[in-house]
Amino acid sequence: MAVTGAGIEALLSRLLSRERGKPILRPNKPLVLKDEVANKKTEKGEASCITEMSILMACWKKKDFNSSLCSKEISDFYSCVGRAERRKARQQAAVGQGKKMLPKQANVLLKRYPNLGKEI
Repeated sequence: MAVTGAGIEALLSRLLSRERGKPILRPNKPLVLKDEVANKKTEKGEASCITEMSILMACWKKKDFNSSLCSKEISDFYSCVGRAERRKARQQAAVGQGKKMLPKQANVLLKRYPNLGKEI
């Protein structure tokens, strides 16, 4: 027997009514927000400077691991690493300016301003 349309509304209103005291449908957890959020790790970014690193390693292998003969490849690799670190620092600064709050930052704020603890 399927209940449709107004029958569903009547059934729900009967289950949720407080005429018999407490409602029949009870939540399985208290209806209060926690003072912390899940500490999920942020998504991993892609690896940077892989091409430069592989070129450097190929040069080392070809030149019998003599760093003085691969100075151009070493400087290219270090400049790429510097660019990647600056890019990452800019992204971290953008996160701090209100784009997306990290779980650790949210937990600090929730500990500073906890909930009252009363159920709705």
